[in-house]
Amino acid sequence: MVKSDIFIHATSLVDNDVIIGEGTKIWHFSHISAHAIIGKNCIIGQNVFIGQGVTIGDGVKIQNNVSVYAGVTVEDDVFIGPSVVFTNVINPRAFIERKNEFLKTIIKKGASIGANSTLICGNNIGQYALIGAGSVVTKNINDFELWYGNPSKKKNWVDRFGNKLIFTHTLKSIQIQNFTYTLNSEGNVEEHD
Repeated sequence: MVKSDIFIHATSLVDNDVIIGEGTKIWHFSHISAHAIIGKNCIIGQNVFIGQGVTIGDGVKIQNNVSVYAGVTVEDDVFIGPSVVFTNVINPRAFIERKNEFLKTIIKKGASIGANSTLICGNNIGQYALIGAGSVVTKNINDFELWYGNPSKKKNWVDRFGNKLIFTHTLKSIQIQNFTYTLNSEGNVEEHD
């Protein structure tokens, strides 16, 4: 269902049975496949492919040259940088049909994925996590973690605004604006307001 308060560039293709939320903009040469759901106030950049049945939350920004394949779910307020690569089959072969073997990938609320990163399917990205540009993600990433490299490794933690959190042996809690970030005994960050 296409509403009148969205923008779809004339060069883009939107298949049947697609839901697009109000205020969303779809730019040049993009293709939105059947049964996809795109939330409100999203920006879908140039040359973006959204696969069949993919769900994109509200306030998502997908930059140019990204393909979001079936099996990927993107929650609210996620940033996906230019030329990010998603996968959905762990062992692809051109001569073997594996559409029934897609592994799910969830990008959780507020996460950011830097330009030219590659995400191996079956790995989830936690809330407000930050993936540095050019990273190859081969593992699950927890909430508020900062990962980068090839293969990517956890380097630190970040707050919801993308600023590094520096914990020490004695400093296990940091307050930024109206939020408190606590490093728990498992090495994960929890946010409290």
